[in-house]
Amino acid sequence: MDSHQFDYDRQEKPEDSMSGKQLMDILEHSLEMENEMMRTYLITAERLHADEELKERLQNFAEGNAKRTRQLLNEIEKLDKGES
Repeated sequence: MDSHQFDYDRQEKPEDSMSGKQLMDILEHSLEMENEMMRTYLITAERLHADEELKERLQNFAEGNAKRTRQLLNEIEKLDKGES
C-alpha cells in the first residue's frame, strides 16, 4: 500500500499550485502581521509597570516575532533572487 494514500495534501492538481506572485503576497502579508504584532507587544510591555512577569513574557513574544520576521525576510529575498 502506498504510504501517501492517506496524505490528502498530495492530491494537488496543477491548477491548485501557487504562483510565485501569490507566494510573495502571502509572505509579505505575513511579514506585515509579524511586524505589527511585534510592535504591539513591545509597546504594551513598555507601558506595563504593574506586572513584571507579564512584561517579560510580552518581550519574549516580541523576540519570537522578530525571529519569524527575519525568517520571512530571508524567504522573500530568496524568492526575489529566484532561489526557491
